[in-house]
Amino acid sequence: MLQLKLHSIPSSLSSSSSNSLCLQNHSFLSPKFLPFSSVTPKPFSITCRHSDLFDQKTFSSSAPSSSSSSSGGALPPRVYVGHSIYKGKAALSITPRPPEFAPLDSGAFKISREGYVLLQFAPAIASRQYDWTRKQVFSLSVGEMGTVISLGARESCEFFHDPMKGKSDEGKVRKVLKVDPLPDGSGHMFNLSVQNRIVNVDENIYIPVSRAELTVLSSIFNFIMPYLLGWHTFANSIKPEDSRGANNANPTYGGDYEWNRL
Repeated sequence: MLQLKLHSIPSSLSSSSSNSLCLQNHSFLSPKFLPFSSVTPKPFSITCRHSDLFDQKTFSSSAPSSSSSSSGGALPPRVYVGHSIYKGKAALSITPRPPEFAPLDSGAFKISREGYVLLQFAPAIASRQYDWTRKQVFSLSVGEMGTVISLGARESCEFFHDPMKGKSDEGKVRKVLKVDPLPDGSGHMFNLSVQNRIVNVDENIYIPVSRAELTVLSSIFNFIMPYLLGWHTFANSIKPEDSRGANNANPTYGGDYEWNRL
């Protein structure tokens, strides 16, 4: 709300009766042109006050409530992302899976399991139609992503996974992902072979990936790998006040401790 009040004009201006000043028409002056000496001074002031309702809407959302602060704050909304490649015989979809953290007695956290990128292969049942109920999946680790990124135009690679390794059904599920160069050098063939004796499945799905598509995959892998390793959480936890002496406090830290040994 805006309030206007008039105060007296300074004496230095009102004393100059010989000099007249032409003033434009304003709501607080007469529309006639009058010298200052003939104008009766009135108080003038400006008072600005924000609406209480405006203050609440502006600042209440940014200030944490007592309930959210006591519970550690509201969690950010979950976001799902992915990228797909569609071809005549099959479709390939990739989605990232975040790392897992375990709490320590000190209140800190450590990585208990690295993140990965899930490759999902679905066979085609018609033109531009794919049977995702028959999809086969392959979890690509950070190291395996590095192998795919470094592939040359005529190079190939192969990955073997046993999801039941270390369990009673070890050896009953066999997954092999082969990435071989196409004969004309235009890209690579991704071939996933799955043999599951537990549910009696023997599936082989392959899809050609062009050089441009492989470049996109490599760019995605390059971007997401530090996040799958949890490095972003470490970077976000760095505080200037905690940096002094932090390296020396932990003898297993590989930074300043190396130079302290000299």
